Amino acid sequence: MKILFMGTPDFAVPCLNALIEKNYNICGVVTQPDKPRGRGHKLTPPPVKDCAAAHDIPVFQPETLKNEAFYPELKELAPDIIIVAAYGKILPKYIIDYPKHGCINVHASLLPAYRGAAPIQRCIINGETETGVTTMLMDEGLDTGDMLICKKTQIGENETAGELFDRLSLLGAETLTETLCAIENGSLTRTPQDHEKSTYAPMITKETGKIDWSRPAEEIFSLVKGTNPWPVAHTTYKGEVLKIFTCKAGGKCSKSPGEIIGTTDKMIQVACGGGTSLLISELQFFGGKRMTVESFLNGHSIDIGEILI
Repeated sequence: MKILFMGTPDFAVPCLNALIEKNYNICGVVTQPDKPRGRGHKLTPPPVKDCAAAHDIPVFQPETLKNEAFYPELKELAPDIIIVAAYGKILPKYIIDYPKHGCINVHASLLPAYRGAAPIQRCIINGETETGVTTMLMDEGLDTGDMLICKKTQIGENETAGELFDRLSLLGAETLTETLCAIENGSLTRTPQDHEKSTYAPMITKETGKIDWSRPAEEIFSLVKGTNPWPVAHTTYKGEVLKIFTCKAGGKCSKSPGEIIGTTDKMIQVACGGGTSLLISELQFFGGKRMTVESFLNGHSIDIGEILI
């Protein structure tokens, strides 16, 4: 069975590695073009490209898939199945319809919940306690195809999006290999999604991390976890951007939302909506280094009564 793999970020690398380790016939890898990164804007290859190149697998980086732009390469590769893991572009019909075993997508949620671009971050931001990975037979809709194999996992109380990302990438590889095994032995079953129960996970932007202090502390706590490591939950202190990396819900209070109501050796306490408060333990001011509140307070002071906005 000839496999064409399509993926781009770190999340997709364990899936590709799993196929390599099990000696599947990978006829090629399709990934997004190199992009400028860092202060020097140096062109940097996607992680999937590095992985493929290390194993001498042909790599294709089309600027577009539209208007059958990739059809000549697809016809030459002639894959029996296409595996998609966080590729980052919508596949046109001519690609979805080409392989005889279809296109299998590895999606980081328990479908039909959290369809879309950012299921990992959004499930944490929304306070979910469980998520997982679903392999799906792709159709022309956005994550609407029949489900194949689904694996669940609990979300840790303090788990960040970055930590969950790493765990789900490994779970995705495990789910993918089970799916391929079921295809090969003829035991695979398809389960249509209940579209009425679907939810959407829109793309994360920098604005997603903006803290609304009128929200309860538990919701802000979830936002901090769900936007770590990017874009990181942020607020403004005396006109300066303040990023918050680690925190927890504190006790009740009657102060105005956003008001700094106290500090200890290791925490800054801020009033939130609903009579709640948040205890901040790790932060970063614009231009500064990420540090614990304990380290920050050793050389700086925080004005009690100041309003974070």
